[in-house]
Amino acid sequence: MLYWIQQLGIETDLPLRIFGYITVRAALALALALIVGIFLGPFFIGWLKRKKIGQKIRGEGIPELYERHKGKAETPTMGGILILASFVISTLVCGNLSTQMVWITLSAAVAFGAIGAMDDWAKVANGNHKGISARTKLLLQAVAALALAIWIYNLPEENFRYRTNLDEAIEFVPHSLTTLFMKWLIPLGILYIPWVLVVLVCTSNAVNLTDGLDGLAIGCVLFVASAFALLSYLVGRYDFATGYLWIIHVRGAGELAICCAALIGASLAFLWYNCHPAEVFMGDTGSLALGGTLATIAVLLHQELLLPIIGGVFVAEAVSVIIQVGSFKLTGKRVFRMTPLHHHFEQLGWHESKIITRFWIVAALLAVLGLATLKTR
Repeated sequence: MLYWIQQLGIETDLPLRIFGYITVRAALALALALIVGIFLGPFFIGWLKRKKIGQKIRGEGIPELYERHKGKAETPTMGGILILASFVISTLVCGNLSTQMVWITLSAAVAFGAIGAMDDWAKVANGNHKGISARTKLLLQAVAALALAIWIYNLPEENFRYRTNLDEAIEFVPHSLTTLFMKWLIPLGILYIPWVLVVLVCTSNAVNLTDGLDGLAIGCVLFVASAFALLSYLVGRYDFATGYLWIIHVRGAGELAICCAALIGASLAFLWYNCHPAEVFMGDTGSLALGGTLATIAVLLHQELLLPIIGGVFVAEAVSVIIQVGSFKLTGKRVFRMTPLHHHFEQLGWHESKIITRFWIVAALLAVLGLATLKTR
């Protein structure tokens, strides 16, 4: 909307051209999402309480976990709707809606959020922590990811440009990966579709596993989204991407910085109510939507291989579960006291606030480390 307003300013000679600048619209997107989220928060949380849409705590077979978190039972959940509302409204107002990448990102957020909402609602309806079956949820995620992957695969080839040095001609590389450090290109062709599917499904579930303590997941999302906001701006600038960083330049990627800024603002607003002790939980509605959105942005920027570094906390949480399950099935022994990883530290006696703060610090360091890998040649 603001982008169209600046177009009107050009035609009428009004001083509205500032709305054409990505930096200005990104700042406004962050502020708008923050204001919308904080303003709507009390009304939305009150509505959840009246409808008795509360969190169910896992108890069977894990008495220590239940005793530690039983005080959080019936805390309003499905707060991801608040994140999505703030994010979507801000993006629609501040983004360039003629750019397909903006619509792909919004579609990813809504699609994965809807799947999470189905799971959260099933938990409320069933009166326990069990939602839809893991197989059903994974199938729905795969279908959503496949649709997004095909959409991304069919983006115009000329949107993705790369050159190895200033003297060589520009190459169009729509379905390729950029390796870390050496910046080699790996063309995938039609295999790009299943690759994108795997990235989206894995990332959404990794963020979901991280959402176990007050403010833990949303705080980590803030650092990841901040890193990708800067990365979106750089990838969208032809001079920075091809002349300095030697990475794929994506035409229109600057608009993803608007999406990232809106996500930062929405996350800050949610953290306002989700910090310890939480007034509301995001539920799968939020965690799946956030993971799917971040993964989609990484794919659109052709920086999927950077995502495991910048989002290293999410990777560690997911890997801890894989290791625990694999070890127990193969040897009958557990590597961690409890998984996901944050519960292991709870079992070691760390206070919840200490775990959250230290995970945030690690997330911030990983975001900086990920960005530092960009300039290696």
